[in-house]
Amino acid sequence: MRPLNTFTTLSLFLLGGISASPTPPTKRWDFNPSRNPAYQLDIVDQLLVNTMPKVESWMSLKNATNGCTLEKAAIRREWSDLSVPEREEYIRAVLCLQSLPSKAPKDQVPGARSRFDDFVATHITQAFDLHSPRKLFAAHRYFIWAYEKALREECGYTGYQPYMNYERYADDPLNSPLFDGSPSSMSGNGLPEPYPGVPQGFPRPYNMIPPGDGGGCVTTGPFKDMVVNLGPRGGVLPNLPRNPRADGLGYNPRCLRRDVNKNSVAGARANYTYSLIMDHPDVDSFYNRYLGQPFLRGDPYPWGLHSAGHYLIGGDPGGDFYCSPGDPLFYFHHGMLDRVWWIWQMQDPENRVNAVPGEPDTWGPGDGSGHIHGKRQGSGSSSVWEDVIDLGWTAPPVKLMDLNDQLGGLGGELCYIYA
Repeated sequence: MRPLNTFTTLSLFLLGGISASPTPPTKRWDFNPSRNPAYQLDIVDQLLVNTMPKVESWMSLKNATNGCTLEKAAIRREWSDLSVPEREEYIRAVLCLQSLPSKAPKDQVPGARSRFDDFVATHITQAFDLHSPRKLFAAHRYFIWAYEKALREECGYTGYQPYMNYERYADDPLNSPLFDGSPSSMSGNGLPEPYPGVPQGFPRPYNMIPPGDGGGCVTTGPFKDMVVNLGPRGGVLPNLPRNPRADGLGYNPRCLRRDVNKNSVAGARANYTYSLIMDHPDVDSFYNRYLGQPFLRGDPYPWGLHSAGHYLIGGDPGGDFYCSPGDPLFYFHHGMLDRVWWIWQMQDPENRVNAVPGEPDTWGPGDGSGHIHGKRQGSGSSSVWEDVIDLGWTAPPVKLMDLNDQLGGLGGELCYIYA
């Protein structure tokens, strides 16, 4: 991995045979990540570049006693910006996680066969809680961080969780470094297996995301032999083997299926992402538009970023509300969504870092020093301070409000940025 820090050098000058006292080093943080020259910066990438001075200012005002600084922060990078060896190292770590034994209790999750399955089972059992307005952003931030932690600590991965920039894959996903089916890709499309599409809660003619050209078993790339063990429970593909349990937690081995869908991802292009960040300054509006509400009248791709990115992957289990982490690309999609949330927060960090959907004025106003008052305001907002996200066998329970700041949350354990 390319180091985040740029360091000034110390020089020791000898004057007249007497050594001068060394000047303490001045650290300067430089946001200049390496990028794939095949892809130009899109308007969201450029927005992030323009936002970094705000990030630096925010960090300079915060109390960094928890140890998280920009110099120490990890960088999560876009998949196509990684070198081929870096991609291959990540793939080996995912395959490793799929080979390690499950830690989930067998009486609760009899179908889990691997550590990878543990994360799928967590999402299945807690799907509605993890997707509640309060928890959607923070819970998935924690979920991805826990997965990244498992890759690093249990499988020796030395990098950080990549994300997918939808704009890079919108025109020709199957000829991209992410989906081309090569050994350094995350595997390609599924075989052609027609299905009706993905139902949406919009009026006609936008009530269905049209299907792509896949839908069947993945036959290329590192995950062509992957076995999906849990689910299905709430998917969109017909004729899947039924799980022996109604809750989807029984053992049900089958192939990984995908429908890499250009129709879906058209609703997650950079113009939609930019508008989501810049045109929705309050957290409830941001949350609603993220989920495709209110309906964009007359827009051919009104799905909202959350659905549009999910069904770029589609298939089984990627298109299953409950079981979607069963496709390794789930973490790329929610990494991008976490990136978007962070960029939105950093437009006005004093007022947005601790904003929670459905909880008006969760924090009181700042005092101008970067320290936010902890006064609880707004109807119903008091209980949010006691709310807990518990990922069970995946990660220990933590307070919801400890997860909002990715540059210092969890006592400094959350300490990363997106390039």
